[in-house]
Amino acid sequence: MDGVPPSEARAGQAAPQPLAQLDLEAARRITAVLTDIDDTITTEGRLSAKAYDALERLQGAGFLVVPVTGRPAGWCDLIARFWPVAGVVGENGAFYFRYDHGARRMRRRYWASEEERWRNRARLEALASTILAEVPGAALAADQAFRVADLAIDVCEDVPPLPAEQVDRVLALFREAGATAKLSSIHVNGWFGAYDKLAMAQEMLSTEFGVSTEAAVAQVLFVGDSPNDEPMFRAFPLSVGVANVLDAGSRLRSWPTYVTKRRAGDGFVELADHLLAARAAANEATL
Repeated sequence: MDGVPPSEARAGQAAPQPLAQLDLEAARRITAVLTDIDDTITTEGRLSAKAYDALERLQGAGFLVVPVTGRPAGWCDLIARFWPVAGVVGENGAFYFRYDHGARRMRRRYWASEEERWRNRARLEALASTILAEVPGAALAADQAFRVADLAIDVCEDVPPLPAEQVDRVLALFREAGATAKLSSIHVNGWFGAYDKLAMAQEMLSTEFGVSTEAAVAQVLFVGDSPNDEPMFRAFPLSVGVANVLDAGSRLRSWPTYVTKRRAGDGFVELADHLLAARAAANEATL
């Protein structure tokens, strides 16, 4: 599968190139891999051993690996502690967590103050009641109890997939309330605040790792699969979609530069293999 979406779905943009077109020289300059989780690392809701192994191999080769996800704070605390990653950006940019294993201390950085988060939580709870009353079949995401800054409406994870028009209505209700709303592969996430995945990822790269926005253009690769990844696709020339990114069709206006042959977690493994081969070739050239 070459993974080229129809021209009408690309909004005039060039089609993503096959991952093989990411040349070794560009791949050798990459120091950090930012990655979505759902349907990018996972496959049909499961984290496979080979996808987790790909994370570990990337970390072992010296890459900074940072999941950038819509998943909740409760999950992100576990991910930062137990996964082979340098940190995690969660709830679509509401915060980042980084666990210092030497000091046994979690570093937590939130976009909004605690007071703002409490105030926004009350507004989101009222909005949740409106959405659930107006959109039949919609439900709170099962992980909502573990969130600190956003509201996640399940549109296909643990409920029968909602028709497109009902998904659009959920998005519209968020926006009518003045909230930001983004569609992932499983949820519609909404929040109050001027941030997204990109803003907090850039904050983490700069504060924790000394990677400026300018340097990130050549050093950072992002991989994802859905419309809430668009800010990342736009910002990073070295952006990759796993093959199921093509399923987004007309909902996606900013496409990744490259696309894998394989879907979901298998596509992530394909990407890891490509980057590791480039790193190995670079190491051999210096011997």
